[in-house]
Amino acid sequence: MLYLCFFYQGNLNAQLQLPSAECRYYCDILSGEGPYSCEVCNKVFSKKSSLIKHKHIHSGECPYTCDVCNKAFRQQRYLTSHLRIHSGERPYTCDVCNKTFSDRSNLRTHLRIHSGERPYACEVCNKTFNDRSHLRTHQRIHSGERPYTCEVCNKTFIVRNSLRTHQRILSGERPYNCDVCNKASEPSDITSTHT
Repeated sequence: MLYLCFFYQGNLNAQLQLPSAECRYYCDILSGEGPYSCEVCNKVFSKKSSLIKHKHIHSGECPYTCDVCNKAFRQQRYLTSHLRIHSGERPYTCDVCNKTFSDRSNLRTHLRIHSGERPYACEVCNKTFNDRSHLRTHQRIHSGERPYTCEVCNKTFIVRNSLRTHQRILSGERPYNCDVCNKASEPSDITSTHT
């Protein structure tokens, strides 16, 4: 949504259409609040409270803790979203397929499946992705980074789920059961011709 901003660059006659966050940023600065600059990375904020929240990134401080599982978060909104995992609440619904989500950002990413939007492109091979995290994972193919290591055999993996599957194979754990015969297996075994 765009708003008319009468304070942009101190010019009361400049009626520019700006996104609401940008308009608030300039209006806050011109009205006497801000700017506030992070002394670590020089990122600028219009509100002191935003700078304080941002500083948790550099300090590693996670002052918001889940009462259920004790997981800690840098911001209250991350804790609020996390609590929905425990409650099962999924308040965000896709208008196209009715799939529900516990977090608004997950819904936004999901909507790109329907729109075909893939805004994140690999600079090496130009492959595109609908989610930034998928791009980051893909980039490990080019960089050779394999950040997940098995503590038993030191084998390394690009993605955490591959490590988890590997660990189940080593431990003999077979957490998936066939609905027909109750045979325990790995996920890849379920898709085989077992009947």
